[in-house]
Amino acid sequence: MTSSPHDAPAWLALENGLVVQGRSIGADGEASGDLVFNTAMTGYQEILTDPSYAGQGVVLTYPLIGNYGIADEDMESGRAWAEALVIKELSSISSNHRATETLDAWLRRRGVVAIEGVDTRRITKAIREEGSLRFVISTTDSDPASLVAKAKAAVSTDGRDLASEVTCAESYSWTSQFESSFPSTTERWQGERLKCVAYDFGAKRNILRSLVHTGFDVTVVPAKTSAAEVLAMNPDGVFLSNGPGDPSACTYAVEAARELVGKTPVFGICLGHQILSLALGAKTKKMAFGHHGANHPVRDETTGRIEITSQNHSYVVDESTMPAEMVATHWNLNDMSLAGMKHRDHPVFSVQYHPEAAPGPGDSAHLFTRFREMILAQVEAQ
Repeated sequence: MTSSPHDAPAWLALENGLVVQGRSIGADGEASGDLVFNTAMTGYQEILTDPSYAGQGVVLTYPLIGNYGIADEDMESGRAWAEALVIKELSSISSNHRATETLDAWLRRRGVVAIEGVDTRRITKAIREEGSLRFVISTTDSDPASLVAKAKAAVSTDGRDLASEVTCAESYSWTSQFESSFPSTTERWQGERLKCVAYDFGAKRNILRSLVHTGFDVTVVPAKTSAAEVLAMNPDGVFLSNGPGDPSACTYAVEAARELVGKTPVFGICLGHQILSLALGAKTKKMAFGHHGANHPVRDETTGRIEITSQNHSYVVDESTMPAEMVATHWNLNDMSLAGMKHRDHPVFSVQYHPEAAPGPGDSAHLFTRFREMILAQVEAQ
C-alpha cells in the first residue's frame, strides 16, 4: 500500500513559544492538550488507540512511522484516544500482509489531527528540558501568536478525571484470547478458571486477553462501580486497569479500592497501581515528562531479575509517602522511581507499567500468572 502525498500545511505550537510548520497527514482542524514523547520503535497503532493517551498528544521519537500500515486486530480499543500525533516522516509505503489500510488514511478516517515533517528531536528535547508542555496542532491557523496563545490555554491533565470519560458505559463479559498472529511468552491456561472482575479505567484489549489467556473468566465493569457491587459478584480476584488523567481526581476509584483491600485479592497496573497506592495512604505526583516507551528497565525485587517493560504514565507514586503496609517491589532503573508495590498483609500488588506490553517486550507477562497464583494461595490458606 502506498500513502498519498501530503502538501497541506499544519502548524504545531508549544506553550513555551516554539512554533513549527509541517505537513498534515491526518484530519483537518485543531487538537490540543499535554504533549508527551514515546520512544517505542513500533506500535503506533496500539499507542494511538490506548485510552491512557486521552488528553495527550504523542510525539514518536523513531523517525520513520507508518511503514507497516494499520491492521484491524492491533486496535487496543474501539477508537483513537490520543489527541494528536507528531512524527518526523510518514513512510510512503506500507508493507505488511496483515495491513488493511495506510496510517494516514486511518488517521483521517478516525479524525486524528497529525503532523509530519517537523524536528521531533528538538520537540522531545524541549519536553525533557522544560517538563510537561501543552500544545496545539492546527491545519487552519498559521498565526504564531494565536497558536501560542491556544497552546497556553490548552487543558492539561492536571486534576482531570479522564478515567470516567474513557470507561465502558455498562458491564460486559470479555472472552477473547490472543489473536493467532500474536506472540505469547506464557502457556495458555487449560485448567479450572477463576472469576475476575476488571475495572475499566481505560483498559486495553490485550490486558483483557492476557487475563483470559492466564485462566480467568473476565467481567469488565465501569470505572465508577462501587466495591459493594463488585463484591456482590463474588469474584475470586479484582483487577484495576490502566487509564488516563490525574489519579488523585479518581476519588470514587480510590474509595472503591480502599474497600476492596482485605476482602478480595487485587492486582493493579499503571493508573490501577496509583489508585491502589492512594487507597493505602500514599500520594502521587506529576512527573517532569513521564515514562512513555517500550524499553524501560525494571528490577523485580521478588525475583531479583531485571525486565524490560512497556510504560505509559505521566504520574507516579511518591515513595516517600508510602505507609508501613506498602512494600516496594519494583524500581525503574532509569530514574529509580517506584515501579511496583505489594501490601504487607493482604493479597494485593500492583506495577507502574504494562505487563501485557502491546507494544513492547513480553518480559513481564508472567505477572498475570502471579495474580492467579496469589488467588489460589489465598484460597488454600482459608
